[in-house]
Amino acid sequence: MTMNITIEQLTPAIGAVVSGVDLSRPLDAQTRDAVEALMLAHQVIFFRDQALTEEQQRDLAAGFGPLHIHPIYPRCERVPEIMLLDTALNDLRDNALWHSDVSFTETPSLGAVLLARKVPALGGDTLWASATAAYDALPDTLKTYLGTLSATHDLAKSFPAERFGSEQLAAAKRSNPPVVHPVIRTHPVTGKKAIFVSEGFTTGIVGMEPPMAEPLLAMLYAHVARPEYTVRWKWRAGDVAIWDNRVTQHYATYDYGDAHRVMNRATIMGDRPF
Repeated sequence: MTMNITIEQLTPAIGAVVSGVDLSRPLDAQTRDAVEALMLAHQVIFFRDQALTEEQQRDLAAGFGPLHIHPIYPRCERVPEIMLLDTALNDLRDNALWHSDVSFTETPSLGAVLLARKVPALGGDTLWASATAAYDALPDTLKTYLGTLSATHDLAKSFPAERFGSEQLAAAKRSNPPVVHPVIRTHPVTGKKAIFVSEGFTTGIVGMEPPMAEPLLAMLYAHVARPEYTVRWKWRAGDVAIWDNRVTQHYATYDYGDAHRVMNRATIMGDRPF
């Protein structure tokens, strides 16, 4: 693949549009490395007008690491590594909160490749937040204190039994018991530090009673989501987003009522946070 990549940075903290790459074609080593470097630099990158089959999307994501199969969400029957975020199959209100994907596992996602297949005429935007920019803005004394803490992450927080009451949920909870991760994690490649608690899956701070932990967590959730650390993407069918899940959180806006929205996601497995 001939390198002819151009970049449009979207905000000072996070996000860029990448042009000149056809993601439906196998990426040669040079292009793959360039895409990864852009993801590391901008944390979430967007590509317009991409026509990918499920197999091509899977193969693109697999070029960055092994793929995760979600224990709850529907998946493509032919390509099980492709998760189906389809309002005809799921209640996607569950994505309308800030979260880092599958932080309820011992080795949360490295990142993901998300493809828009069908989008509402209005609404359905996704926001990403830079947890490194949010961390950098904290006072040094708070950074030091947070660096001593760990937090519990639990699948059940975003998949409550009253809405997902099934044997599949019970099996997912058995396979994914609550895990503990540092409140501040270090990126394994860049060395940057990021806030690693989210409204989606974090349930408490280890060794801290809820009356003390909950206000601290609420402050961190609100801080990460401050507008100056975020980017908002208005989808068109054929758009692809690739993001670094280790240092970002995202929020899929649910403001489109009964309109049909279909997104396909391939999730790349990561490493143990430290």
